[in-house]
Amino acid sequence: MDRFISFMEKKFVPIASKIGAQRHLVSIRDAFMVSMPMMILGALAVAINNLPIDAFQNAMNSIFGEGNWQAFGGSVWNGTFAILSVFIAFLVAYNLAKSYGKEGTSAGAVSLGAFFALGGANGMSSTGLFVALITGIVSAELFVRLIGNDKLVVKMPEGVPPAVAKSFAALFPAMIVISLFGLFAAILAGAFGIPDIITSFYEAVQKPFMGLANTYPSALLIAFITPFLWFFGLHGANMIDPFMQTINVDAIEKNIAAIAAGDPAPYIVNKPFIDSFVNLGGTGATIGLIIAIYLVGRNSKAYMVVNNLSAGPGLFNINEPMLFGLPIVLNPIMFFPFILVPMVLVTVAYFATKSGIVPPATFIAPWTTPPIIGGFLTTQSISGGVLAAVNVLISTVIYMPFVKVSTLQQIKREEEAAAEAE
Repeated sequence: MDRFISFMEKKFVPIASKIGAQRHLVSIRDAFMVSMPMMILGALAVAINNLPIDAFQNAMNSIFGEGNWQAFGGSVWNGTFAILSVFIAFLVAYNLAKSYGKEGTSAGAVSLGAFFALGGANGMSSTGLFVALITGIVSAELFVRLIGNDKLVVKMPEGVPPAVAKSFAALFPAMIVISLFGLFAAILAGAFGIPDIITSFYEAVQKPFMGLANTYPSALLIAFITPFLWFFGLHGANMIDPFMQTINVDAIEKNIAAIAAGDPAPYIVNKPFIDSFVNLGGTGATIGLIIAIYLVGRNSKAYMVVNNLSAGPGLFNINEPMLFGLPIVLNPIMFFPFILVPMVLVTVAYFATKSGIVPPATFIAPWTTPPIIGGFLTTQSISGGVLAAVNVLISTVIYMPFVKVSTLQQIKREEEAAAEAE
C-alpha cells in the first residue's frame, strides 16, 4: 500500500491537481454554485405543483380554484429553471474572463448575445445547457483575446467616465464575437439544414449523454472517483461537480414531468441522489465513520478528540475535519473502506430506486441538509429517509473493523510516546 501511495503521489496527484484547478472547469463549477439557490427554489415550486397527494391537490383546488394555485409555481419556474441556460451562459463567461484578469461583466453580456445568436431563445431552460456552457467558454476565450488588441480599442477623450470608456473598449470585440456566432448559425441553417441548433444539439449529444450518465456503472464510477481523489488530498466533489451539474437539472425536470403524467421517472442518478444516499456526512459517507469511532474507537484519546470536533460539521455533510484530522487522506488503513462504502451505498440506493421501493430524487435539497432528512426531502417520501438511514447503518458496519484496527495502532503509538516521555 505504501508503494502504491508513493507512486500515486508522484504520478497521479500532480496531474489531478492541474485538472482540478483548470480554469474552464472552475468557471463552470462556480457558475452552477451561484445559480444553485435558483435551482433549489425552482425545484421546490415544481415539486409543490406536482405533489402526488390527492388530498393536497383537492384542498388547494377548493381554496384557490381549479389550477389557479399552480400559477405561483409556474411563475417561479419561469424565473428559475426556464432561463437556467441564460444564467449559465453569462456566468461561465463572466468567471472565465475574471480568471484571465479581464472585465467579467462585458464578457458575460457578449456570451448572452452569442447564445441568442445561436438560437438561445429556443433553449433557455435546461435543454440548452450544453450549448450555453460551450458558448460561455468559446465566447469568453475569443473576447479575452480580442479585448487585449490595441487596434480594436475605441479611444475616448480624457474626462470620460470609466464605465463609458470600458463599454467602448469592448465595442469592437463584442461585435466581432457575436457576429461570428451569428455567422456560424447561418452556415448551419443554410448549408446543413439545421435551423434549430439547440434542439438538434440536445437530441444528438445532451440527451444520449444523460442516458449514459443514468446507468448503474456510471453511478458506481461517480461513487468511486470522488473519494479516490479525496484520499490523495484533492477536492473530488469540486472536480466532478461540472459533470454532475450538466445532467442534474434536466434529469430532475424530466423525472417530475414523468411522475406528474403517471409514468415512471426516467432518471435515477442525479446530484440529489448522490448527496442524499451516498455522501452521508460528506464524501465517503463519513457519518458512518464518526458513529463507528464512538462505538469501537473510544479507547483512543486522539481519535475521540478528532471525532468530537468532526461530529457537528459531519451532521451537515462537512467532513474536512475528519479527512485531514484523523486523517483519512493518505491513511492506508482507511483507503479501502473510504472507497468501498460509497460504492456499496450507491448500489443499494440505485437498485432500491430502480425497483420502486424508493421514489426517485426530484427535489434539490441543499447539500448541507443532514443525512436521513435529505433522503426524505429529495424523494418527498418517508421511504427515502428510511433508505438513507439504512445506508448510514451500512456505512457504520463497514467502517467498524477498520476503526478497530486503526484504533489499536493509534493506542500503541500513544503508549510508545508516553513511554519515551518518561
